Amino acid sequence: MGKLPPPVPWLAEGEDFPPVGSAWSQREPAPGLLAAGAALDEATLLQAYSKGIFPWFSLGQPVLWWSPDPRMVLRTENFRLHRSLRKTLNYFVDRADCEVRIDSAFEPVIKACSSKPRAGQSGTWIVPDMVQAYCALHRAGYAHSIETWVGGRLVGGLYCVNLGRMVFGESMFAHETDASKIALSALVAFCRANHVAMIDCQQNTQHLASLGAGEIRRTQFVQHLRQTVNEPAPLWQFKPVYWNQILTARTLTPP
Repeated sequence: MGKLPPPVPWLAEGEDFPPVGSAWSQREPAPGLLAAGAALDEATLLQAYSKGIFPWFSLGQPVLWWSPDPRMVLRTENFRLHRSLRKTLNYFVDRADCEVRIDSAFEPVIKACSSKPRAGQSGTWIVPDMVQAYCALHRAGYAHSIETWVGGRLVGGLYCVNLGRMVFGESMFAHETDASKIALSALVAFCRANHVAMIDCQQNTQHLASLGAGEIRRTQFVQHLRQTVNEPAPLWQFKPVYWNQILTARTLTPP
């Protein structure tokens, strides 16, 4: 019989998280799993994000808390603006009926993310309790939506969490081709303009890797959090001049 994984701590409401180094390793059935229980209130979520922990669970499961090692991140200086996306952005920026907005439709964005079908998934991890919790976090000023608008319609976007000079990406959606990529590009431009060097991507995906994201050790990630989460947070407004942060020669442009 193989060795059993260590028990997962059950947290009471208000109880501190265990050290992230105690999360299940790559050898365990669910790498990165740290704890279960607690609540999705503002104080618990802020404590979690500041330590490199995030909630992720499905309907019928308790709240599960994760801190994977390695961690997928996008260093904003490494963002890859492929030629096709550059062309799309230039077209978008030049059209009078196209714009990026921040926080004008947070709840529609997170609900669109929760309902968007994804290949290989029969359900969603953005369950109603998560929607309620992050809408409350948005009202408290810590969760934000980056929105792609065309002709007065919300056609794509993403939402994220912000602590200090650190941004934690959560999920994105698109009702039109490249609408979520436009929102992500806008977030990178916003971050560069506001001296945010890293966007947390949580899990490794081929799509994020193609845009320049890569894995780092959890110890590196936690050290970066210690240096950034207590810095002054940026003002969450998108200015068209921010597009210059990526529509220049400084951005990597692969074929």
